[in-house]
Amino acid sequence: MKKEEYKIHIIGAGISGLIAACVLEKNGYSPTIIEVSNSIGGRVKTDIVAGYQLDHGFQVLLTAYPAAQKYLDFNTLELQHFLPGASIFKHKKPTIIGDPLRDKSFLFATLFSGIGNFSDKIKILKLNNVLKKKSIVEIFKEEEQTTLSYLQNFGFSTAIINDFFIPFFTGIFLETKLETSSRMFEFVYKMFGEGYAALPKNGIEAIPKQLFDNLKQTHFLFNTKVTAVKENTILISDDKKITSDAIIIATDASLIIPNLNQQKTEWKSCDTFYFETEESTIKKPIIGLIPNKNAVINNIFYHTSLSTNNSNTKELLSVTVVDRKNLFDDLLLEKVQKELKFLCGIDNTTFIKHYKIPMALPKLRNLQYEMLPSETRLTNSIFLAGDTQLNGSLNAAILSGEKAALGVINTILKH
Repeated sequence: MKKEEYKIHIIGAGISGLIAACVLEKNGYSPTIIEVSNSIGGRVKTDIVAGYQLDHGFQVLLTAYPAAQKYLDFNTLELQHFLPGASIFKHKKPTIIGDPLRDKSFLFATLFSGIGNFSDKIKILKLNNVLKKKSIVEIFKEEEQTTLSYLQNFGFSTAIINDFFIPFFTGIFLETKLETSSRMFEFVYKMFGEGYAALPKNGIEAIPKQLFDNLKQTHFLFNTKVTAVKENTILISDDKKITSDAIIIATDASLIIPNLNQQKTEWKSCDTFYFETEESTIKKPIIGLIPNKNAVINNIFYHTSLSTNNSNTKELLSVTVVDRKNLFDDLLLEKVQKELKFLCGIDNTTFIKHYKIPMALPKLRNLQYEMLPSETRLTNSIFLAGDTQLNGSLNAAILSGEKAALGVINTILKH
């Protein structure tokens, strides 16, 4: 059989599914992607509302991600870099800290910030040095502990843990107690140290759009819900069957494979609010952190501090809420606006949109960096992809899609 005659189906048009299609195409195959919605991207989406680009949740691309460097064209994405720092709102007034070794403008602000003590600043330099020398493979072989215990064991003071590490990494891990594996902390910290956080000029959805635009012989079935997957068979709505030589599930497999019900993925959620403001209280493209355990706001960011392809005369502010404290939507919005005023000194906000994101990040244990193509194989014809297979990151989504596609190819070649 010719390569293009093989029936290969990918379920899910998110990052993993698009990467799997890319790898299959490069090897001469013509896959079909089945997507329940009417568009690509999965969790990586951008809307245009009131002339502003609104990403579905505050998402960034870390330019040091090895898989991103391999599969994405950063120049075409027109990446806009964040500065390596943060603005910490302790008493309404923002206190700036940052990495002076990468941006000298942070030197005096960081030294005299009052965030952490002198010993903490020495330990940050030590941590940077330790992780610079440690490979990603070594990081994911380390014994797992919580990120909080890792920071405590490293000797950081309670003050800098509470004022910087907890609010900063709560926004990344989407949990407030830093119970996430130390492997993930070391990996993410290393990536921040070796590259930049960035956003494409057209918003985060420019990433899946670039992957989509590069596909030339992949077919798409949009608005098609898969109800179950069996060996060489995909069941879709109205009890229709699709026969397939190989199936890559690039979405939550437990929802469509009956015997995986007990392995259902748990998810971390978050809320993102967008507001229009007259002016910005943070003058640089850096994140704002709120180190207050009683607050619902975790971080804020002025998206208009970065260049975008949507012009507007006012400022666009996003607010991330990790723990909504069981508040109803209207009360949560009211509390967010009050906290912006009393904790950040940000008044006169015009509400634009609220995104509730129930499946923002998978809750995983025994985190891995990558896997062998053979490890993606569930049965003779079914393969699994998605960041749920490794760790909750864009890098993992790309790698798992790549490995699942290679798993399919290797299996075909053996027959």
